[in-house]
Amino acid sequence: MTTLRLVLGDQLSHSISALADMDGDDIVVMIEAAEETTYVRHHKQKIALILCAMRHFANELRERGVSVDYVKLDDPLNTGAFTSEVQRAIVRHGARRLIVTHPGEWRVLEMMKQWPALFGIPVEIRDDTRFVSPLSWFRLWAGGRKSLRMEYFYREMRRRTRLLMDGDEPAGGQWNFDVENRKAMPSSVRPPKRRTFTADAITADVTALVSERFADHFGTLEFFNWPVTRAQALEALLDFVQHALPQFGDYQDAMRRGDDFGFHSLLSPAINIGLLDPLEVCLAAQAAWRNGDAPLNAVEGFIRQIIGWREYVRGVYWLKMPDYEKSNSLDAHRKLPDFYWGAETGMRCMRETVSAISRNAYAHHIQRLMVTGNFALLAGLEPAQVEEWYLAVFADAFDWVELPNTHGMALFADGGYLASKPYAASGAYINRMSDYCGSCQYDVKKRTGETACPFNFLYWHFLLAHEKRFAANPRMALAIKNAARLDPAERRLIAQQAMAFLDGPATASNTQGELPL
Repeated sequence: MTTLRLVLGDQLSHSISALADMDGDDIVVMIEAAEETTYVRHHKQKIALILCAMRHFANELRERGVSVDYVKLDDPLNTGAFTSEVQRAIVRHGARRLIVTHPGEWRVLEMMKQWPALFGIPVEIRDDTRFVSPLSWFRLWAGGRKSLRMEYFYREMRRRTRLLMDGDEPAGGQWNFDVENRKAMPSSVRPPKRRTFTADAITADVTALVSERFADHFGTLEFFNWPVTRAQALEALLDFVQHALPQFGDYQDAMRRGDDFGFHSLLSPAINIGLLDPLEVCLAAQAAWRNGDAPLNAVEGFIRQIIGWREYVRGVYWLKMPDYEKSNSLDAHRKLPDFYWGAETGMRCMRETVSAISRNAYAHHIQRLMVTGNFALLAGLEPAQVEEWYLAVFADAFDWVELPNTHGMALFADGGYLASKPYAASGAYINRMSDYCGSCQYDVKKRTGETACPFNFLYWHFLLAHEKRFAANPRMALAIKNAARLDPAERRLIAQQAMAFLDGPATASNTQGELPL
């Protein structure tokens, strides 16, 4: 009896559950589906990364003696959809059973649930065992809680994995060293150059295909440098641990003109598509600390992002979907401005961030949360539009990780289920953590006036607009009290300037929603 085993583009691990217990008659099916490249208009580098990694992974399977049925994007018989391509494969091979691994998106899982009736054969959906926290365990942990806090989840994950533990206590006597990880980067500090990867024939073919077929998608392929094999991903991991991890903790929140990466790992795309196992990455970081090669605050901050935030948002996603994405607690409905797609803006922080995203399909968490996300929150942008943008432009963005981070953390659209406060900030925060403001046409010290930083008057406008809602929030109390002290004349001036800016040409949105750089 022929069994087909489907491997998706973000499941490129030889240990993936769909490939367990294979026998000689089984066939692995891999599909480059056009609908997956365009259901949002993904960054060129994101498409190239996944297709390159898929083709390399298929070759690795073949070298291991595995039969692989691979359907390329430009195959003239490719129907462009998962369902129809799986059906064609079933007919080609006379398959009597299909095995898949639980996908990372709700829409794909719903698609898979229809397959047994459509195909007339059993379809086994196996758990994705690459994650440290099984979804069943997360549901038990979350059961009965009115709101979820990552910090408590993270502590449980530390206990379960034994990472950075001294017996029953956290290494260093505390769970979280975040207070030590908020330093601005001095001009004398130079982040390391990153490991580069030479394009082989597969990568050259894919980038040429993407360049031609997706010419009107956002971003450039000129600086494509993502690892596309497990061997390359392991090289990138070693490079990070040796050269960037030691100072990652101190400067993980810092932003600087002309520096796209700082001390960040750049490993999230490789982890999210399966080239690296999250636990092996954490163990490598822990080993650096135990060997005296990296300080505890750096290693703890890095590990927290993986077994804390990464596992936590996945749990929230599968616990709360599909209704989660429909909430809009702050009643935000403005359209996404064109400068998110590269149109000119006077805000240097936005210009620097979006330009770097165009080059790399990447920005680190502070650029995502406190620049692009903060503006979207303060401006009242429609959550669905913002979430589609995040999903499209970042190489590491998949629905399970992007949606909760954007919807709950950046936009507070879930009303505080995920985050205890909206992450609203004025230009002062960006000025403290970057050198963007010194060369900006706006004055970060001015709250109102022709040259005032938009983040300033939008911040105060946001507080005033939601004054009653957040008055009882202990983490917002001081900010709300400060807003309450503004006299009526200044309140009117802030509101007038905010509305003039939001309704003016500086935040225009075209009808197509795409402006390639």
